[in-house]
Amino acid sequence: MPFLCDFPRATTLTDRHPYREVGLYLKTHRGRAEDALHTLSYFDAVHFAARGRAPALFSAALGDQTCPPSTVFAAFNAWAGFDKAIEVYDFNDHEGDGPYHEAAKLRWLRSYV
Repeated sequence: MPFLCDFPRATTLTDRHPYREVGLYLKTHRGRAEDALHTLSYFDAVHFAARGRAPALFSAALGDQTCPPSTVFAAFNAWAGFDKAIEVYDFNDHEGDGPYHEAAKLRWLRSYV
């Protein structure tokens, strides 16, 4: 599950940390949003995903407020590798889907062995 993706979107979607910290900073530093988002772009995993070439398995929990699903899909869509898959857990929050996702990871890995 990609973390710290699409900061501009995530900061408007959730009030959970670490994105909340950006909002708290900007409350007292009005007019600095562009500067803050520019700096955060250096750490935005969506930009790193654009360089990914290896096979990748992503997961997204649609109720996740820590890693909002649209930010996970942003990283998935940016992944440059052709061999990618995503597991979607409709009713989960940040805990993902525990043993079900473990089984999905093992199935995915088995396809490469």
